[in-house]
Amino acid sequence: MLPLTLRRDPGAFATGGAIGTLGGLIGLGGAEFRLPVLIALFGFPALEAVILNKAMSLIVVATALPFRAGTVPFADLAAHWPVILNLLAGSLAGAWFGAGCATRLRTATLYRVIAGLMVAIAVILVAGHGVTSGAPLLQGWGQVAAGVLAGLAIGLVASLMGVAGGELLIPTLVILFGADIKLAGSLSLAVSLPTMLVGFARYSRDQSFATLARNRRFVLVMAAGSAFGTFVGGLLLGIVPEAVLLPGLAAILLISAWKVWRHA
Repeated sequence: MLPLTLRRDPGAFATGGAIGTLGGLIGLGGAEFRLPVLIALFGFPALEAVILNKAMSLIVVATALPFRAGTVPFADLAAHWPVILNLLAGSLAGAWFGAGCATRLRTATLYRVIAGLMVAIAVILVAGHGVTSGAPLLQGWGQVAAGVLAGLAIGLVASLMGVAGGELLIPTLVILFGADIKLAGSLSLAVSLPTMLVGFARYSRDQSFATLARNRRFVLVMAAGSAFGTFVGGLLLGIVPEAVLLPGLAAILLISAWKVWRHA
C-alpha cells in the first residue's frame, strides 16, 4: 500500500489544476471551491485547511495574472491604473482590519448578508448586461468614493473568509467601472494580489502558519498543479467568449452564496 503522502500527490495536483484553471479563466483565487476539498477529500482540520487555502489562493492569483497576459496585455492593465489604485485604497485597509478582527466579526449574520449580496450581484450581472455593458455606473468623484468603499468592503470580506475576493471584485469592475468581463478578471487579480499579501502578512503572525512547513510536500504539489491550471485557464481565456464567461461568473456567485450560507 502506498504511503499517504504519495497517494495524496495525484489528487493534490489534479484538484489544484482544476481550481487553477477556473482561476486563470475567470480571474479568481478559487478559495470557496478549494476549502471543502481540503477538508473533505484530504482530511485537513478546519484551521489547517484555511491556512493552506490562503496559500494556494495566493499562488493562483500570482500565476494567473501573467498567464492571462496573452489575451489581456499588461499594457491594458497599466492603462487602467487609476481603477486599480482606487479599489486598492479601500481593499488594503479592509484586508488588514478584517484579518485582525476575524474571530470577532465572523458571525452567522455576516455570512448570510454576504450570501445575499452575492445572489443580488449575480442577478444584476445577468439582467443588466447588454443594457449597461461598457457604461460605468458612476463618474468623477462619485465613482472614486464608491470605489474606495467597495474596495474596503471587499478587502474586509476577502480577509474574513480567506478568499481572493474576485467574486465581488469582478462584478464591481463590470458594474461600477464599465470594464468588460475579461479585462475585469485581470484587473481583479491585480487588486487581489496586494490585498491578499496584506491579509497573509497579518495572519502570518499566528503560529498556526507552521502548518505550511509541516505539509511542505502537499503544498508544493498542489501549488504546481495550481500553476499548471492557471496556465491552461489563461490559454482558454483567448478561446472562451465573453457571452459564456458572464453567466459562468453569475453561476460561481450563486454557488459561492450557497456555500457561504451553509457556513453561517
